[in-house]
Amino acid sequence: LPRHMFGNLQSKMFPAYFMLISACAAISVAAFAYLHPWKTASTVERYQLGFLLSALGCNLSNLLVFTPMTIEMMKKRHKIERDLSIGEEVGWSKNQQVAKSNPTLAAMNKKFGMIHGLSSLANIMSFGSLAMHSWYLASKIEL
Repeated sequence: LPRHMFGNLQSKMFPAYFMLISACAAISVAAFAYLHPWKTASTVERYQLGFLLSALGCNLSNLLVFTPMTIEMMKKRHKIERDLSIGEEVGWSKNQQVAKSNPTLAAMNKKFGMIHGLSSLANIMSFGSLAMHSWYLASKIEL
């Protein structure tokens, strides 16, 4: 797909993805907290609730903060790129080359990269928390 079309597709997919994963994490938190009340939970179970809460927090931050910011920056950047007649190419982008001579585009790229990086970090932290909880669940399996 051309870069702008791909970005527009992702701007529709990621909010749905983060909403679904946040709903699943919220259900997991509620179920785990119900089955392992804090007052009677072991230390390991309390850690597991912390991992699930961490995953929920990271996913909600992506859904409510980083994704809207990323989409807004993407739209602004696409407008600048269209004005410069770039962004419709498939494959290697002309953006970086043009940004060397266009300080507005360079600033947009830097801000977009920072927000996108924070979103990726939150996603990785959520994945790590859910991996730790999966490890806990796997330890409960008896074959």
